[in-house]
Amino acid sequence: NFESSGPPPAIFNVHGGPTSQAVAAYSGETAYFTSRGYAVVEVNYRGSSGYGRTYRDALRERWGQADVEDVVTCQEALSRRGLVDSKRCIIKGGSAGGYTVLNALVRHPGVFKAGVCLFGVSNLFALDLDTHKFEQHYTQSLVGQLPAAAERYHAWSPAFHAANIRDPLIVFQGSADKVVPPAQSEEIVAALKANGTPHKYILYEGEGHGFRKSENIANYLEETERFLLTHVLFAP
Repeated sequence: NFESSGPPPAIFNVHGGPTSQAVAAYSGETAYFTSRGYAVVEVNYRGSSGYGRTYRDALRERWGQADVEDVVTCQEALSRRGLVDSKRCIIKGGSAGGYTVLNALVRHPGVFKAGVCLFGVSNLFALDLDTHKFEQHYTQSLVGQLPAAAERYHAWSPAFHAANIRDPLIVFQGSADKVVPPAQSEEIVAALKANGTPHKYILYEGEGHGFRKSENIANYLEETERFLLTHVLFAP
């Protein structure tokens, strides 16, 4: 029921995993933003499950490249068709999706007006060393085997290139996250602060990899909406 004189602002949501998928199902978060006039685009980039093994394996040793390319080209395609407002697009994601958010802002400044990153991966070396046992060797197939792939780990770790981030970014993190520890977010936030990039960092005490407390979920939605009003909808 969206009505406007032009195409809507759009949130490009990047799922985690990274070999998970976005499905056609009800989402309270999507309803929250669409009821406020945003279009929400779910991107099943190369590497997503549900489209066969070849499609899923297309992310092998290309995590940080193929996923970013697919989200950026999706934005460009929808903008060309007049389905979204190209000057008011937002990229949002958590965990592996947050990693895509950071890399997109590093490599394609200006494509998205702002970013929303939830407990996103910023340093692949640290992820390989610090993550929990279940995903301990995940990066070997997604990025490559160390030390041979060290150059790729460095090139695709947003923490080493955060000086290139110029678009506003809001970062959310749980203090008890053992999958993507707070240091991953704090490394990015420190760079944003040093570079004078508009940003906000919100740390939820006791929360892990994903927020469980209703008051924190509500706060996350409210803070995101407030940030987008300032830096997207009413920004020059």
